[in-house]
Amino acid sequence: MTIEQRMPRRRSIVIAGFGHENPVPAASLIGQHLVSGVLTGRDPASREMPADLDTQVANIFAHVRELLDAAGGTTDDIVKVTVWLEEGRYRDRAALNREWIAMFPDAESRPARQVMAARFDGATLVQCDLQAILAEPAD
Repeated sequence: MTIEQRMPRRRSIVIAGFGHENPVPAASLIGQHLVSGVLTGRDPASREMPADLDTQVANIFAHVRELLDAAGGTTDDIVKVTVWLEEGRYRDRAALNREWIAMFPDAESRPARQVMAARFDGATLVQCDLQAILAEPAD
């Protein structure tokens, strides 16, 4: 088998209604290891950034679900989520915790999470990225 005949080791994961201005995918997958780029709370239909934190957080968690689905996994495969909250809202985690518990209701089976303060351009109030180890495909 020549190099040209081999499947690429790394696969870009793209999700509908979400994209970057730069030429990068939403995530990258090597084997079962999925690593996302930054996911924002942009509305997938309008491509606008909602003004409120609750809606941005809800949109991010919708993007997370869609990303895992596009990669062939589920939210059960997530091992770590890093969240950046706008500096002035760093202590306001009600929306984040609400969506977190809805996505991961079992306190005995939640991924690690790190929350940090950040300064954003424009209307962005929150961003996240994640790492996941997808289950091996069934034979």
